[in-house]
Amino acid sequence: MDQAAVELAHRMFDLAREGAAEQLAAYLDAGVPVGLTDPKGDTLLILAAYYGHDAVVADLLARGATPDHTNDRGQTALAAALFARSAPSVTALLAAGADPHHGSPSAWATVEHFDLPDMRALLEAGA
Repeated sequence: MDQAAVELAHRMFDLAREGAAEQLAAYLDAGVPVGLTDPKGDTLLILAAYYGHDAVVADLLARGATPDHTNDRGQTALAAALFARSAPSVTALLAAGADPHHGSPSAWATVEHFDLPDMRALLEAGA
């Protein structure tokens, strides 16, 4: 694989982790695929959700990111957003059609395991 392409991909995942919404959007506008996946199966959406970057999550969803993609460990962006206790991302993912029963652990299992009553309420409201 082209080293420059590998470095660009690494940079995209770093931008998602860092919440660099404007920089990431510029790369997406230039043609980087919204569904870019790292070797662990994490997408830009999963990483942004895990790190609690609501603006990036919303932008990726608006660009067509798949809300129910699972990484190699069976985790989804919704479970990641719940774990991060990011109400705006949870709400956006549910509105985009994320299934709270999908993944392993599922979003429901995540809120139960970590005892997140505020996040459970969001799932109940979105159900």
